[in-house]
Amino acid sequence: MNATAPFHYRFALRASGHRPGSHPGTSVGAGDTFALHGRLFDHPDPRRLDLRASVRAARSEWLVRLHLQRSAVPVQALVDVSASMRFGARRTKLQVAADFVEALGYSAFRAGDPLGMLAFDHDKRDDLFMPARTGRGVGNVYATMLREHADTADLAGAPGHGATIAGLQRVASRLAGRQALVFLVSDFHWPLSGMALVLDLLVNAYVVPVVVWDRAEITPPEAGRLLAVRDAEAARHRTLWLRRGVRERWLEAVAQRRTDLARAFAPRGIRPFYLHDEFDPEAMSRYFLEAAA
Repeated sequence: MNATAPFHYRFALRASGHRPGSHPGTSVGAGDTFALHGRLFDHPDPRRLDLRASVRAARSEWLVRLHLQRSAVPVQALVDVSASMRFGARRTKLQVAADFVEALGYSAFRAGDPLGMLAFDHDKRDDLFMPARTGRGVGNVYATMLREHADTADLAGAPGHGATIAGLQRVASRLAGRQALVFLVSDFHWPLSGMALVLDLLVNAYVVPVVVWDRAEITPPEAGRLLAVRDAEAARHRTLWLRRGVRERWLEAVAQRRTDLARAFAPRGIRPFYLHDEFDPEAMSRYFLEAAA
């Protein structure tokens, strides 16, 4: 499986931009969706002349058919770069997130959409901010920035900052009121109490939560083992005896977190996309097909 292969996505709303693209839009232009009739005097294009409508018109004037053009939509990746995203049994969650951003870049370029990136931990990360731009290698550039950030943080070895809802709210405020397709990439290991405010800021956007989890954190080892545990954000170590009851509570906590995430997004008609260990482009394409069904 090629994790950086492009996938098919769909913008659920009508795009309001004037830049031609691949999404149904609201602007009049070259398209195949009829919108209304206009006067030939206002829209001097005889190729779109509608003789029947002109004959039936109350006024004696020539009418032309006007269509809605397909438009481009800005795509934004909001990426959690907190310390917990540096966890992973084989590869860190931030490296998996970078694979997704790279595939998103190819997908956006194929659709004719500009791609931007914003990052956060306890605050917005201006060093990882990139404005929306169009290009074949844009996703690769953004992914390289995330991978280098992960490598630099690992070499530093110091405790990192944990993600907070306040950090997410600060980066979301940059997109407040804008129409966009927003991919929120995080492990969501932080309180969800302020998520409603974030979704209010992104009320004109189509939000896709991408939940990045490593199988080592959602599937505990067999009971009866001694487990070394490290807190990535506080840099503390402890040893845990994995009793059967501890393992059961572990699994219950994972199930409860899935329920909490569903409840946080369901009132807005949003369904999270779960990403385990590696990015699957075909699964993401199915996500959008199922949302459109």
